[in-house]
Amino acid sequence: MGARARAGRAASGADAVPAADTGRMISTDLAVALQAAGLRWQPRPGDRFSVVGADMGGEVFTISEMVVEAHEHPTGTVLGFNGTTEWALDSLRQDDALWLPREDQLRDLLGGTFRSLARSTDGRFQVLIEVGGQPPRVFSADSAEDAYGEALLALVTAALDRSA
Repeated sequence: MGARARAGRAASGADAVPAADTGRMISTDLAVALQAAGLRWQPRPGDRFSVVGADMGGEVFTISEMVVEAHEHPTGTVLGFNGTTEWALDSLRQDDALWLPREDQLRDLLGGTFRSLARSTDGRFQVLIEVGGQPPRVFSADSAEDAYGEALLALVTAALDRSA
């Protein structure tokens, strides 16, 4: 994030989100596991995150574009940069943020390995992936987001094991 990144509360509804976004994210525990496994994050508008190690009650923030307003004054026009919500962080190092990817982001990260998402008879979600030369694998979780996240964690871990 930049030196003066702004982040609004996700619950504010002030930020535009992708059409495929259901508003749900992976669990914090799974996000920590993905980060520890080496998943890299390039922050973009609409991304959600929490602050690592801060006692903020699990607050989730959304990266948002700043609103720029032209203020006309007798001395000239001033461009005012206003936060998109009632409260904003002044700045935060990316290392202090825990990315909470959405379902659409997780599916995109699975790329060509992703085959399907299905709901089982017990109500759990199952993600099927295929990696060339290996049998298909199924990952189950209570939410679609966590099933995608578990599949991604397996891919990231396997990729790092191969490169070590």
